[in-house]
Amino acid sequence: MISTDTIFNIKNNAEFEALALDIFRFQFENNGVYRSFCDLLYKHPSDIKSLTEIPFLPIQFFKTHDVLSSRAKVEKIFTSSGTTGSTTSKHQVTNLSIYEESYLKGFAHFYGNIEDYVVLALLPSYLERDGSSLIYMVDDLIQKSKHPESGFYLNNLQDLAKTLNRLEAKGQKTLLIGVSFALLDLVEQFQFSLKHTIVMETGGMKGRRKEIIRQELHDVLKKGFGVKQIHSEYGMTELLSQAYSKGNGVFECAPWMKILTRDTEDALTVLPPNKTGGINIIDLANINSCAFIATQDLGKTSENNQFEIIGRFDNSDIRGCNLMAL
Repeated sequence: MISTDTIFNIKNNAEFEALALDIFRFQFENNGVYRSFCDLLYKHPSDIKSLTEIPFLPIQFFKTHDVLSSRAKVEKIFTSSGTTGSTTSKHQVTNLSIYEESYLKGFAHFYGNIEDYVVLALLPSYLERDGSSLIYMVDDLIQKSKHPESGFYLNNLQDLAKTLNRLEAKGQKTLLIGVSFALLDLVEQFQFSLKHTIVMETGGMKGRRKEIIRQELHDVLKKGFGVKQIHSEYGMTELLSQAYSKGNGVFECAPWMKILTRDTEDALTVLPPNKTGGINIIDLANINSCAFIATQDLGKTSENNQFEIIGRFDNSDIRGCNLMAL
């Protein structure tokens, strides 16, 4: 059995690749949906010798199938936000402690001890529904921060502005994490000059505002908050790990997560760095679901394991995903 100690203590690329191949073999044997997908592609563990040969399961399978590599009882089902009438993704989690270890160690890897921060969360669209993995994570970060000022804000922007300014005056390290449209609402009403606060956007207008490119969003937010950089969090319902950007939309993964890009015309071909393609994610924390996911995001990687998100496929752009009828 593969232990979480092994997953969360990866030291280098060689260790990552060896463990990824072990997890691929484990999930091929224990995940019926993934096994059927691999069989349709005529991909067997005996054929797979490197990361780039591993099949990546199209993310849409989380909408239509139970993607599980474990027979343990499901402890929590995380669901995606969907437009009215659309099918939402379901990530069935059989061991919540793996998710908790992943996001806590991931945060510490990039930002240090959570207890050093007051955590202020402006996530109205997520708070207004059940099943958000982001709310689960942020709620736990708020609890772990152990600061009485930490908490969620819904529509009480004036209270949030007062809290931000009060913490700033004290020189208190603060993390403000918010959905894009709500952060824009805040800086349209109030002007800040923050020296001790990390402003982190989680993406998405969620139908509340016209979508704008990340650079334009960050320019408006930098001016409104008086900060040099806007940080970003990249995560999704189907993952148990997150990537973070400390500015300019350039993301880095925790050591147990890796991004590859695939050819948009041939989903089985992995592209070299600096070429735009579909984002494939290896998230080794997904030991009990599927660690190898082909997303609908477009982006590119660089030689040093950083990556950028450029946009999304629309459904007509997706190639090589016509194996949905398992």
